[in-house]
This record gives sequence, structure tokens and C-alpha cells, in this order.
Amino acid sequence: MGTRATEAADESRTARHDWPVAATRWTQLTLAEDDPLHFDVDFWTGLMRDSRSNAVCVSAGGYIAYYPTRVPYHYRSRHLGDGDPFGALVAAARGLGMHVMARVDPHAMHADAAQAHPEWLARDAEGGPIEHWAYPGIWLSCAFTGYHREFVTEVAREIVREYDVDAIFANRWEGYAGISYSEDARRSFRDETGLDLPLKENDFTDPAWPAYLAWRRRKLSELVALWDGAVRDLRPHSRFIPNLGSLAARDLDRDLIRRHYPLFVVDKQGRSGIQPPWFAGRVAKRSRALFPDRPVVLITSVGPEHKYRWKDSVAPPEETKTWIVNGFAQGARPWFTKFNATVSDPRWVPAVVEAFNLHADLEPVLSGMEITAEVALLDPNRTDRPPTGSGGAAFADEDGFYQALVEARIPFELIADQALTPERLRRHKVLVLANADRLSDEQCEVIRAYVASGGGLVAAHESSLYDENGERRPNFGLADVFGTDLLTPARGPVKNNYISLMDEHPVNAGFGGATRIIGGTRLLGTRAREGARVPFRFVPDFPDLPMEEVYVRQAPDLPAVVVRQAPGGGRVVHLPFDIGSIFWEALQADHGRLIGNAVLWALGDEPEVTVRGPGLVDVAVRRDDGGIAVTLVNLSNPMTMRGAIRETLPLPAQTVTVRLPEGGRDVAARLLVAGTEVKVTADAGQAEVSVPDLGLVEVVHVSWGHS
Repeated sequence: MGTRATEAADESRTARHDWPVAATRWTQLTLAEDDPLHFDVDFWTGLMRDSRSNAVCVSAGGYIAYYPTRVPYHYRSRHLGDGDPFGALVAAARGLGMHVMARVDPHAMHADAAQAHPEWLARDAEGGPIEHWAYPGIWLSCAFTGYHREFVTEVAREIVREYDVDAIFANRWEGYAGISYSEDARRSFRDETGLDLPLKENDFTDPAWPAYLAWRRRKLSELVALWDGAVRDLRPHSRFIPNLGSLAARDLDRDLIRRHYPLFVVDKQGRSGIQPPWFAGRVAKRSRALFPDRPVVLITSVGPEHKYRWKDSVAPPEETKTWIVNGFAQGARPWFTKFNATVSDPRWVPAVVEAFNLHADLEPVLSGMEITAEVALLDPNRTDRPPTGSGGAAFADEDGFYQALVEARIPFELIADQALTPERLRRHKVLVLANADRLSDEQCEVIRAYVASGGGLVAAHESSLYDENGERRPNFGLADVFGTDLLTPARGPVKNNYISLMDEHPVNAGFGGATRIIGGTRLLGTRAREGARVPFRFVPDFPDLPMEEVYVRQAPDLPAVVVRQAPGGGRVVHLPFDIGSIFWEALQADHGRLIGNAVLWALGDEPEVTVRGPGLVDVAVRRDDGGIAVTLVNLSNPMTMRGAIRETLPLPAQTVTVRLPEGGRDVAARLLVAGTEVKVTADAGQAEVSVPDLGLVEVVHVSWGHS
């Protein structure tokens, strides 16, 4: 068995209660069953040291035990023998002064456990046990049975009791991802709701489905609380940390999360399909959108994330490095994972070491500064509600606005719709509703008061057209704020649609003399109220074939963009069409420019940070009383929208302008990555710095004193 804690170690552990804050760079090794035969402790110790990792997560048990467990039916690796690879890695990490997590995975069990405890198994609607989809002969577990409540609890307690660990990290802890019809699940659901389990997923016409979502959220949250209490009972500083992969923090009970989640570990290991590298930064923003005070850790795989599951392979180094860097630029602590301790392809090692060392070098300055932004994008929860309105892929509207804001170099944060409060909104000058179709009356009132007090608002598509239950309103819930009334519901998809530039306005500036630009595909008919202006109007439909018939027949009519100045000073832009989702689908530059124009006009003043120069750059802003740090992540590469990145294209000079506080003096600037002081020009309350060139990342730190 592993080493017992000594009295001295107990004293050391007493000081470890703050490990969720102190652990900022994570190495994870997920062992394969044959690793006890040949894994190299010295290699992994050296890598942890070279990468300046201060925390490690190592496979311990669950599906396979990598230590000499005594829990019945806890399957030991058949190659374990008298060895203890888990214990050896824990000792190596502790020798480097690192924090330690023990990884468990309870989503499947071996045949002996399944035969002895058939009640632990996930079952289909006919009551049959569900075999693992990828590896025959093992069986999926049901999270609502004694397997999770008792067996997993005892495994966690054994590890914490026998080894010097700070936490248990649970992968795939939800068990079977679908509806499990085990007897325990059936009974619990019936007892708590009076209903039978739904027969199919995502059927919102079945009253059992919404009830199931709420029940599942509650039961999984209770499991986390049970496990966390079980390990803390043995070691008060230890915690049980569930991996947030298919689940997100918003899918669990918020009160339990506050008590039992000291940090979030998010399992978005890389990009796949059509995804830009900024997805890594969105992980951090999305976690802070609901719980801004909790640290968030982003797991990065050293291999590609693809539906063909090449889990024992290596991604191009620049892809891995960019994913890590964009994540920590937006506040996600780096964590890399390697599946299988054998290193058959070492090309990932320098990329991880370089990215982690970048984080370590920047940490002394950035860790004490708060991430801030004048603009906030509402992040709606679309996972547990029926679709409404004119359709479109989940989050497509938000994806489009996110891309447009990155292209416009507008720093922004996310706010979860569950956290839409006056207190949260006061941190920002503009709120963006990409397609917040479902808003309650209370949420509408919060936004109404925000605009009345001077806040800016940009709202698109069907924002506020439905209440929180998906019931369509006869008019926008925020019609008075928008300055528009609904005439006709959304129609589409419409082909060959255009919007014409009308009276000159900052929102329709910069289109190079064009009199009309591409419009949308799902259009709402609206009427502008008195006092509102209409910078764009829809061109009435005309044919797209035959080509001889492709010409305008009628003058522009219905509003496509409405702007108004609210009495309290807030500026409002309403775009009653699917500009976000169609920009994400078609990536037409004019849509991105229109979104950027709308947000900058709603801001009503010069931004606190402006970054000018060529290329695609993701910007993050941090500040404290003594200065501001602007992080520039260069996403310009030949594989920006579909990985994997082979190279990052260096950018020429970038100019960063920041607003100085009143009384700011003795202004200085430093490039933290380059490690050099740079000239700063301070004039008229602003400081301007030139970044001579931009590789993958640079941080411009502008500091000042106070008069």
C-alpha cells in the first residue's frame, strides 16, 4: 500500500488548504493498463520540472487501479504485480513540491463486478445491461446506483487515506451519458417526480423530460457533495473535483457548486471540425460567466481531438501551444494531458514546455490583476430548454458575435443568463444579446434598468421574443428599449437578401461607398418607434434565378437596423435578423463590420483599450490600481478556422492605446514576453505603445503612479 502520512506531513498538509488557488500549471498522466511494465518515472519527473508544473493529476483507480487496492471488485491492473506506479508518481511530484490529484474513472466496470452487482449497471429501456461502446466485455455504470454512491466513495476514501493527495479528480463520473433505466434510477425518479423515466432524450413535449433534466441535475450535484464530504472527512484540505466535460457548471445545482467546487476543470482538450483557436479562451470566459470568482483550468490534449479518436497520437506542436496560450490569455490555467505513459512521439514535449514556461513567466504580473472588459456578451443556456423561434444550430448566433468581436479587437467577457443581475451588469458599459430569445420578465427589467442608467445594448435576431418557458410574446419583451415593435414573426431561410444603407450613421460607416450589403436569412418584420433612427433597411425580395432576373424591384422598406438614444444616456442597437448565425456560417466580412460598428457605437465613448494593426488578434485586458496589461494572442495562421495549426504567421507592428486614470503619472510600458521596456507616448489622458512585431503572444504592461 502507499506511504502513510507522517506527523510532519500532516503539518505540511494543514498549510495546503489553499491549493485550488496555488495550483496554476497542471501535468496529467493517464495511465494505460500495461504502463506498470515500463513507465519511466524519471522522464515524467523531469518534464514536470522543466515545464514548471506545480500540480499533477495521476491515474489512481476506478475502472483500473494502479495501486494495491483492497476495495472489493476494484480491478487491479493485471501488470501491477508488487508495484505501485501511482504511489511512485505521487512521491516524485511531492519531491518537487507539487500539489497532487488522484484520477479515478467510474464510467465502466469489469465483468466480475458486473456479475456480482448487476444492480450497478446502466440499462436500456428494456432492462438490458449496456455494454461499453468501444471495448466489448466491460459494462457501463449507472450514476444513480450504489456503484457511485458506495463503491466510488470507498475507492476515493481509500486513496485519500493511504496517499498524500490534495484531491480526487473524477473523469466520466456521470456514468452512462444517456437515460439509464436501472431499477434504482426508475425508483428514484418515480419517487421524486411521480413520473416514469422519459422514453427518449430531448423530447420536450414529454412532461417527463424537463422533470428528468432537473432530477438528473439534482442527483449528480448530490453525488459531488457526497464524494466531497467523504474525502474532506479524512483530510480537511482535500476535495473531490469532477471533470466538466459533457456537463458544465451551469448544468449542476448552483448552491452545491458554491459549497463543493473550489475550482472548475473543463475538459475541452482541443478543437475539432470548424472551430477557431479562440474556443480555448471561451472556455475561461464561459466559466467566469456564471462564477467569476472561481479558478478555471482548461485541459489540453497533446494529441488531436477528432471523431476518429486518435488518442495515442500527437497534434502539431503549434496547435497545442496556441490552444494552451489562448486559454491562459483569457484566464484559464493550463493543464496538459498525455494518454499512455509511453512516449513514442516526443514532438509535443517542447510545445508544452514552452507554453507552460510562458505562463510561469507572465504569472507574477498577471495573477494579481483582474480580467476586465467594457463589453459583455450574454451566454444563454441552450442545453435544457426546447428550441424556439426560427431555428439555427445551438450557439451559432453567439459563435458569430464572438468571431466578430475578436476580429474587431474588442475585449469582452461573457455573462451567463442565470447570472444576469444589476451587480454583474454594472461592471460593463455594453451588453450584447446575440440571440437571447428566451428572457424572463425579471431579466427584461434588469436590462431595461441597465439601459435607463446609461448602459449600452446591442440586440439581434429574436432577443426577448420568448419568455423563460419558451412561450412566444406578442411583441419583444424589450420592445420599448429597442425602439421597435414586431409586425411579423421571423421568416426564412430567405435567399438573396440585402440591406440598404440609409441615412449616414456611425453604424453604417466604413463600407467603402456601398449602397447595400448582404442581409440575413431569417428576417423579422418590425416597425421603428418615434425617435429611433434606421441606418439600414431590408430590400424587398427579388429572384436569384434566372440570372437575368437578379435585380431590385422595390425601394428598401422594413428596418434592418434600428438605433436609439435612451433618455438615461444608454445607446441601443436592434438588428432584427440572424446576423450572428449567418456570419458564423458564411463569414461575410460586412456582417462582422456591422457587428463591430454596432458595439462601438453603443459604447458611446472611445474604448479603454484599442489595438490597431493587421492580422487576427484575440485581446484580453487585465487591470489593477497601478496599471493595465493587454494580452495579444496572434491567431493568424493558415489553419485558423480548421486545425491543426502548422505555423503562426508573425505580424508586423501593432499599436496599443489605453485610457489613463485621472491623476495617472510617470507612465511606463514593458513588453512582458519580450522582456523589454518600450517607449510610451502619454497625451490627452491616453498612453500609446508600439509592439514592433507579434509572434504568438505578447503582453503590453502599462503602469503608472498617482498624483
